[in-house]
Amino acid sequence: MALAPWRTAIARALHQNRSLAYARYLQLATVRVNGLPANRTVVFRGFLEATNQLKFITDSRSEKAEQIQQQPWAEVCWYFPNTREQFRITGGLTLVGSDSQPDLAPARATTWQELSDAARLQFAWPHPGQLRNKDEQAAFKPPLPNPNQPLPNFCLLLLDPLQVDHLELRGEPQNRWLYYRDDQHEWSTEEINP
Repeated sequence: MALAPWRTAIARALHQNRSLAYARYLQLATVRVNGLPANRTVVFRGFLEATNQLKFITDSRSEKAEQIQQQPWAEVCWYFPNTREQFRITGGLTLVGSDSQPDLAPARATTWQELSDAARLQFAWPHPGQLRNKDEQAAFKPPLPNPNQPLPNFCLLLLDPLQVDHLELRGEPQNRWLYYRDDQHEWSTEEINP
């Protein structure tokens, strides 16, 4: 599969913002079961090998996972401060859990292995979103999980883009491009008004 034309712009923005650890953080919007929007910050974990799919991680016990199973459409908004660029990427989400997509199991395992101990440890914490029992602080200090074997609730989350809206906020006038994928998975680009 050929790399999408917007990948070059994101690679350049990542490189020019590499001094900012938070430049890998972006906002992911999904749709709740009741139809209301839900938004949260996630960490970009790279692209799935030989694809244009963006990688993130999540806990299968989270509200986000439930929302994705009900409605897989989502949008991320990614802002790069040094270059003053914004990318809005719309597409479908795929949850890769312990019992799904055998062909993606190696990518799930590799992503787990690439995490820090602190990131892996969060998947051993109590159920996210449940009431917190302040008397059980030990629940947040479990033994370190096996760095080679993902916990069952660990999910690789993939965003398969259908449209990318790239806005450069510097310059007069500002520059904006819209990239969109057709039914044959071919990408087109249009320069549009900011």
